[in-house]
Amino acid sequence: MKATKDKILDRHILRQTVAGWKALGEKVVFTNGCFDILHLGHIDYLEKARALGDRLVIGLNTDSSVRRLKGETRPLNNEYSRGRVLASLAFVDAVTYFDEDTPYQLIGELLPDILVKGSDYLAENVVGADIVLGNGGRVETIQLVEGYSTTNLVDKIKSLE
Repeated sequence: MKATKDKILDRHILRQTVAGWKALGEKVVFTNGCFDILHLGHIDYLEKARALGDRLVIGLNTDSSVRRLKGETRPLNNEYSRGRVLASLAFVDAVTYFDEDTPYQLIGELLPDILVKGSDYLAENVVGADIVLGNGGRVETIQLVEGYSTTNLVDKIKSLE
């Protein structure tokens, strides 16, 4: 069994890995996010994403990227911790970090077959959709489990204080 830390790949190695999977005819699914506190909504979403193809790759926002997006109090868990937790999931094949505000450049490097985001996005507005569609791939949205979000969890914890 592969150690979870071995599923966290730098972009250069991941590019080669994805190209190898695709050469074998495997469909590569890509999604991204902060995944600060893993919860049922994340698990459901990622499991459904993986079911769309043969391999699931997650682009994980770095700590500095999360701070720019979510504010100075986030992330609650550092990028290495978040990456290891995601990599421990059986249906996740690889995790890589990106420091940009969006994964646009990373998507352009990996050229996944299927780009996935939650149903809170319109497929045509998903960052990188133009790249994936232009490369013959597709963009899918997945229905989210209602009531589950990291922000809701953080707010719930704060209300207990």
